[in-house]
Amino acid sequence: MPIAITSSDLPLRRLSRGKVRDVYAVDSDRLLLVATDRVSAFDVVMPEGVACKGQVLTQLSAWWCGELAGVVDHHTISTDTEEIVTAVPVLAPHRHAIAGRLTLCRRTTVFPIECVVRGYLSGSAWKEYRAGGTLAGERLPEHLLESAALTPPLFSPATKSATGHDQNITIAQMRDSIGAEVAERLETMSRAIYARGREIAAQCGIIIADTKFEFGRDNQGRILLIDEVLTPDSSRFWPQADYRPGGPQPSYDKQPLRDYLEAERRAGRWDGEAPAPPIPQDLLRAMSALYMQVFRRLTGRDLIVAG
Repeated sequence: MPIAITSSDLPLRRLSRGKVRDVYAVDSDRLLLVATDRVSAFDVVMPEGVACKGQVLTQLSAWWCGELAGVVDHHTISTDTEEIVTAVPVLAPHRHAIAGRLTLCRRTTVFPIECVVRGYLSGSAWKEYRAGGTLAGERLPEHLLESAALTPPLFSPATKSATGHDQNITIAQMRDSIGAEVAERLETMSRAIYARGREIAAQCGIIIADTKFEFGRDNQGRILLIDEVLTPDSSRFWPQADYRPGGPQPSYDKQPLRDYLEAERRAGRWDGEAPAPPIPQDLLRAMSALYMQVFRRLTGRDLIVAG
């Protein structure tokens, strides 16, 4: 099993260190994203990494960008390591450590909103619904089951936080934050991406239960899809053959980690805040295998494990 890479140190100005990605400035028009193997759950970054996770996120997002051509414009310029090293020669000595993890992209002004689309009632949405019959304060139909399909899918925005806890907000609050016209545009784009992604995934026997997108505006005024898209970190992937509403579903994403942490919380060994408890090595290995499995099922090819 390859070693998990949980940090990067490149000869560029680092702008931020997110839950998973390190962001570097290339020039006034371009950024470099490095997807590490850091893993987070409940908005807390774990002390350990999941081997090959960053490569899955980078290469799967690049694949989806190709599949979404004509649906949405995105910020990606290249994810090819050799192309990026040629364009940014100072990276050459670091090629081995960062291979397969890089995204060279256009700079944008990021909208401070997580654009969540929910096709099924799960996760935090199920918890809120079970407690009060609402999602982000808005009433849902009565007597829905856990993991029930939502028809049509719900658009459920949240605040965007680099380090703290994201908070579900109403669409009205989203409009107040970024303006009604932009809010409508982001909702329309999010629904279109989700619809196309769900259609493609269904052909591979995968249900995309929910997912989240981020958007930014570039220096030409275009609204672009940014960051990752339809990955195991930003989405819930369920095997279609095993889907049974009425409870939690088996998962191809990081749900096993969430389940472990929930058990630690119930046992009183974790308070839900950083630092997180140690993650067992067998769980980390199982998660790495899950990430690579969903990559294979969607793309039809094995992950090229570089580095």
